[in-house]
Amino acid sequence: MATYEFIEHRYDVVVVGAGGSGLRAALGCAQAGLKTACITKVFPTRSHTVAAQGGISASLGNMGEDDWRWHMYDTVKGSDWLGDQDAIEYMVRNAPAAVYELEHWGVPFSRTPEGKIYQRAFGGMTRNYGEAPIQRTCAAADRTGHAMLHTMYGQALAKETEFFIEYFALDLIMDEGVCRGVTAWKLDDGSLHRFQAQTVILATGGYGRAYLSATSAHTCTGDGGGMALRAGLPLQDMEFVQFHPTGIYGAGCLITEGARGEGGYLTNSEGERFMERYAPTVKDLAPRDMVSRAMTIEIREGRGVGPKKDHIFLHLDHLDPKILAERLPGISESARIFAGVDVNKEPIPILPTVHYNMGGIPTNFYSEVVTKGADGNPDQVVPGLMAVGEAACVSVHGSNRLGSNSLIDLVVFGRSAALRAAEVLKAGATQPEIKPAMTDGHLARFDRFRNASGGTPTASLRLEMQQAMQEEAAVFRTTESLASGVKRLDAVQAKRGDLAVSDRGLIWNTDLMETLELDNLIGQATVTVVGAANRTESRGAHAHENFPDRDDKTWMKHTLAWFDDATGKVKIDYRPVHDYTMTNDIAPIPPKARVY
Repeated sequence: MATYEFIEHRYDVVVVGAGGSGLRAALGCAQAGLKTACITKVFPTRSHTVAAQGGISASLGNMGEDDWRWHMYDTVKGSDWLGDQDAIEYMVRNAPAAVYELEHWGVPFSRTPEGKIYQRAFGGMTRNYGEAPIQRTCAAADRTGHAMLHTMYGQALAKETEFFIEYFALDLIMDEGVCRGVTAWKLDDGSLHRFQAQTVILATGGYGRAYLSATSAHTCTGDGGGMALRAGLPLQDMEFVQFHPTGIYGAGCLITEGARGEGGYLTNSEGERFMERYAPTVKDLAPRDMVSRAMTIEIREGRGVGPKKDHIFLHLDHLDPKILAERLPGISESARIFAGVDVNKEPIPILPTVHYNMGGIPTNFYSEVVTKGADGNPDQVVPGLMAVGEAACVSVHGSNRLGSNSLIDLVVFGRSAALRAAEVLKAGATQPEIKPAMTDGHLARFDRFRNASGGTPTASLRLEMQQAMQEEAAVFRTTESLASGVKRLDAVQAKRGDLAVSDRGLIWNTDLMETLELDNLIGQATVTVVGAANRTESRGAHAHENFPDRDDKTWMKHTLAWFDDATGKVKIDYRPVHDYTMTNDIAPIPPKARVY
């Protein structure tokens, strides 16, 4: 192995990732007087939160009466009762304050004529416990994530957060179950860095690029989840992968749910607004898993559009061009560029596309990472480690996330992590020495991939993995498809030792970086398929055709999955769903049929 030397850093808090949750956590920690570093592999304003379009949910009541209890009911119901109700209560109760905080920092929300924050309708958001759709999603046109990211980055800089930009995080520094920091590779000069911290906050986003067609950026490789698995920690509920109903056909580029919130609707080859059959109350504003399944059924039964009858139309051509220009300018441009469509005159061709990972690193609502203890305690806190955003599974989304609950998840739990860090950490406290043995394995793995000289290029193995995931763990799954998926992922695992990296350098070695990203993806893809094969029911985004019904008696529990990096084997265990609330201000919401 080549000789490598680390450049040493010491902070109170190190945040990995500079998307919405990472920036909110870093900003909050810095505000609290903790010495804070934020490591990110892309420039902060290029983090994937920049692509969030439709809005951020909060019961402000600007467009009519609203109540956080209604928001909680919708979120629990949308999660198909797999969401943890204490965490959901924490999120929805803190949502209005979080949105007003963003407004005060400078997020340029769209406005009502009275000057209030404009709110639009979104799927699954209702008034009075499911009575009818409600306008709850606060929007900055259709560029809400973009506006939030730029605003929070500016605020984080103002609070003297130290950014380490274009640093690729390699692995967590673990010391007998305690996280002591993280190692990273600086892409522009090839140097290796060791960041010691009292607490590491993982905010690395989802792993959408495990699939062939995804709305995710190519940087969405679940690096935090990969690091957690290698540290011997489990991931939770990875079988639940959300397909967004409206990805542009052929390109996968996202068309926001806000398009339907503004009055857009879906049609099949017969010109029928078919969602009226599947969800008579909320129609096109049903939750995403239901709309994706309905679209897939229409295509399967021969009512798809186009020469191959393999997609669906989204109509905005009946809306006022002024509304489209004011509220949906970004997707109007995307439709023109990626589909060659003028939304004022013709429908957009769309198809369900992988969009969001409900699963991730298990946490409590303080954002502390939890694992199953040796004594069976399912909520044992991992000292020194937190996770937020799509990388985490605090389980406010359960088995299906409602649109616009992602951005509120980011800021509420990013803030929660900062508050917890401020509560339990002492600025400048003495930290134990990092011993070489804690990071020798990081260097060995890095060196192994850097010098990989097999016969399989990274791009070809990545494609093999993505095709297997796309074909075997799609909107609908079967016992046969999932068994095939497990077999195909095992074959991908077996080829990890035959990878070929052609560039041996350390500076801007994108071949090596993509290989490290692929390694992170493979572990998460494997636990996703194994977890899906293991869950013999249908719930939320997991639609198992051999087991079409939800089975609360057997499966009202979270899946925990450990991945053995050496053997590629997955171990499954479970964690109870928190079917209790945080306070007595609302009664727990009991499971029932999920009718819209």
